[in-house]
Amino acid sequence: MNWYWSLSSNLLKDLPNHANELFRAKRELENQIVDLYKSLLSYQMKSVCSSYRNRGLVVLRDAIKLDDWDADLGAIQTAERCFQNDTQMYATQKMASHLHQATYHLGKLASHAKDQEIQRMSEKDQQCLKHLRLTNPRDDKARIERTKGGLLQDSYRWVLDNPDFQRWWYQPESQLLWIKGDPGKGKTMLLCGIVDELGREGSAGASCHNVAYFFCQATDSRLNNATAVLRGLIYLLVDQQPSLFSHVRKEYDGAGESLFQDANTWDALTKIFTDILLDPDLSVTSLVIDALDECVTDLPELLDLIARKSSASSRVKWIVSSRNWPEIEQQLESASQKDKLSLELNAEAVVAAVETYIRYKVDQLARQKQYDANVRAVVQDYLSSHANGTFLWVSLVCQALQDPKVRKWHTPEKLRTFPPGLDSLYARMVDIIRQSSDADLCRNILAVVTVVRRPITLQELTSLVEMPEGTSDDRESLETIIELCGSFLTLRDQTLYFVHQSAQDFLLGKVSA
Repeated sequence: MNWYWSLSSNLLKDLPNHANELFRAKRELENQIVDLYKSLLSYQMKSVCSSYRNRGLVVLRDAIKLDDWDADLGAIQTAERCFQNDTQMYATQKMASHLHQATYHLGKLASHAKDQEIQRMSEKDQQCLKHLRLTNPRDDKARIERTKGGLLQDSYRWVLDNPDFQRWWYQPESQLLWIKGDPGKGKTMLLCGIVDELGREGSAGASCHNVAYFFCQATDSRLNNATAVLRGLIYLLVDQQPSLFSHVRKEYDGAGESLFQDANTWDALTKIFTDILLDPDLSVTSLVIDALDECVTDLPELLDLIARKSSASSRVKWIVSSRNWPEIEQQLESASQKDKLSLELNAEAVVAAVETYIRYKVDQLARQKQYDANVRAVVQDYLSSHANGTFLWVSLVCQALQDPKVRKWHTPEKLRTFPPGLDSLYARMVDIIRQSSDADLCRNILAVVTVVRRPITLQELTSLVEMPEGTSDDRESLETIIELCGSFLTLRDQTLYFVHQSAQDFLLGKVSA
């Protein structure tokens, strides 16, 4: 009996402040102990009363089973079994809680150690880091997500259950995953989601997990070359694990800022990057490069490096994405431990993700334009039946429907002007421009933006294209003129960009044709 009476004091000691998640389990366990105690006390009280009764009366009560001792004993056993089951559950939760707290504190210690390392960086270290940083990939990712309307979890999470991705994630021998697909299939946002998931995976573990990534963009000279890719990856790696910075300083101390600017920059960065990958203290690392096809300078060199270095360290795994380009496939074939994930071969999952995106965009349109149930259903059905698994097509059509000049009662008629397929949609946009009274102006603007080597500002555009009188210094008028160019162009921070690389490719194809 002493064991029973000591249960509450041994099991239900006050929990520490961090164990609030165990409070409900503790309450349930307390209830089970109370039930067990009630059964025990009831049994003992009946036993005491029975021992003081007349012996003949006791025999009589037993004969007619007025005192059902077996049932009372069964009640105790039942209460004890319930208690034991809850005890095991409570112990498991308590252990998980302690493990979670240990992981949390280890993570805090690692973060604190990193902060201390950063604080110890000398002025020369800070200067070196500043020269290394061409762009911050974190800012690029945030900008991409913002300009594309935000990252929708339900539109990318399908990939986490994909067999090819699972093999890359869990199998040590699978170190390179190439995600390939046609334009507009959502590769960039898919990789944004994967980066977030890798970051969460790292933060949940006790050990550090580096996640370095780069998003290539052909229209931005800071993001469209192999050297920029390496600078971005190295920047994030040394930022997350400052102990790796010594590899950069070893080369930087002898060359200074010119290390990142002269003709030998690629070779110097390749050596630094290789030294980092082979560092015995390198934490588990994931490297992600999006849109290899938009690396317009030194792409062969970048592909060769990926193929050679993807198996350099067992602690490093790679994910890259691109269009279905044979030249990219040919060079990546030489990688020894690789897998491919084709969006076309996973069309069913991609179509389901696009459907999720359509519902999200239609909800936005319905609120903004105050669609009734009928118009909403028409928009939803048209987008679903014409999207062909292409996120970009849905985005462009919804962008056109958002135009304040498109009244909700004109929406069904407007929808029918958008043919399925990106090329068909782009051709339709060109036809609309040709029929407008500003056709020559729009054609000149698109021609200039298509051939320039970098994105140009509105002010620069006015010096390259003759604008209508009185508009060159009127920003609002200039923005209106850009809107006349269909949905080919987007304006960001007063700088012109193509809405997607496929839009520029389409116009270049029209010129060559």
